[in-house]
Amino acid sequence: MMSQEYQQQLRSAIEALLATGDEAIAYFTRHDLLGEDIEPTRPVQAMAEPHKILREQSAGGWWQSPTKKAPVYPAGHPRLVATFKCFRLLVERYRLDREITPITKAAEYLFTFQTNEGDIRGFIGNQYPTYYTGYVISLLIQAGYASDPRVEKGIKWLLDMRQDDGGWSIPILTRSLDGQTMYRLTSFYAEPVEPDRTQPFSHNWTDMVLRAFAVHPVYCKSKEAHRAGELLKSSFFQPDAYPSYKAASYWTRFVFW
Repeated sequence: MMSQEYQQQLRSAIEALLATGDEAIAYFTRHDLLGEDIEPTRPVQAMAEPHKILREQSAGGWWQSPTKKAPVYPAGHPRLVATFKCFRLLVERYRLDREITPITKAAEYLFTFQTNEGDIRGFIGNQYPTYYTGYVISLLIQAGYASDPRVEKGIKWLLDMRQDDGGWSIPILTRSLDGQTMYRLTSFYAEPVEPDRTQPFSHNWTDMVLRAFAVHPVYCKSKEAHRAGELLKSSFFQPDAYPSYKAASYWTRFVFW
């Protein structure tokens, strides 16, 4: 229970934010701190960073990668990554959604990378990107696509791609592959490597997948999501089961992109 002193400090802070005269700050204060159910507001679009991001969007809905890297598979990989990065800022940081045309265009561009199976492929060549699919689906849900059948298809694919323990990993990492083979499989066209489902879940990649379930109005209550949540909780401050971001110290790193 909050002390009276803390409550007073909180009220003072909120009053100060509301008194800034900045409509965007007022919106986020009312929405996030006061819990008011209010619609996104145009001043958020006009803020310097989202305005700059939206100005650089192409007519086709995508963003161009600022760096030129060696060609990798697929050809649209740089645009996919750049669009994902811009889309997550606009949706998660600035709460823009499909009510504005640029978000709709970006969402439709991301959907072009969805396979018949349901995953959003192209982040790691033609390999199964469980983690990125979960994150992209979570952004699409937050942008207003929760009832879209393509989102449902993605969720069902994620459920089918669980490890035997109920969590997730990156399928290609569940196999003992040398670095040269990994590079070939993720940089050129190759048939997707099927996961070894007997291998343990990764808390890093389960975290990214679970975001899609956490923001979905129905699947957030599913037994599969709760099982994965229990697994994630069981590994708090522990090393991950896989080499990528293995150190337990990653639990205490605060990073907002």
